[in-house]
Amino acid sequence: MNQSLVIKDLHVSIGDKPIVKGLNLEVPKGEVHAIMGLNGSGKSTLAKAIAGHPDYTITSGTVRLDGEDILGLEADARSRAGLFLAFQYPSEIPGVSNANFIRAALQARLGEGEELEAVDYYHRLYEKMDMLEIRRDFTARSVNEGFSGGEKKRNEILQMAMLEPSYAILDETDSGLDIDALKIVAHGVNTLKGPNLGVLLITHYQRLLNYIVPDQVHVMMDGRIVHSGDKSLALELDEKGYDWITPAELAAA
Repeated sequence: MNQSLVIKDLHVSIGDKPIVKGLNLEVPKGEVHAIMGLNGSGKSTLAKAIAGHPDYTITSGTVRLDGEDILGLEADARSRAGLFLAFQYPSEIPGVSNANFIRAALQARLGEGEELEAVDYYHRLYEKMDMLEIRRDFTARSVNEGFSGGEKKRNEILQMAMLEPSYAILDETDSGLDIDALKIVAHGVNTLKGPNLGVLLITHYQRLLNYIVPDQVHVMMDGRIVHSGDKSLALELDEKGYDWITPAELAAA
């Protein structure tokens, strides 16, 4: 079985407007891949469409997790299949505590009649919170309500740590973070990295890749991957911008 997130010839529209236009990408389990690109290139659309957001229509193409086509699944079923999405702008859920939110997500993955054991659950939760330097009173706070940008992003990495997905898409997880928060979030991601997790980082900035070092970097323009390389590509983009990518590469993508 192919242990990868494999995207082939993916086309995604919002209403009648095509946004992703024949994108191909493979993220093997155990690797970190980064997508970089200008605003409007389709990066966040790609992330949300893969996760099953109802506002994004996949008109053709395939997305497979370890060989399983997930496009026929509802968003919650894609999550149970092993996919995790950290949003650029995490939603607030007033009245639902962080502890209960994560517990409900874990419970949804159990079989009928199975129940989480409370002591074990909180032991794991506090262990992951300590890793991300999150205070204990965080568990009683409503999900993301009144959170700073750094707290929201740490909360998403905490959810990821508890859910243990096979593939994680992190959509601009560095957005709005100061350098200290960025280091903490990066440490959390790096701690979770390993042979059983594939990570797709979506970012504008090379600075995140100083802390989460990618195996591959991909440039996205006009809804397609137009250039790929190793981690040095991010440095080149930071220095030169995107104008140096040749018309021939764009035409061939």
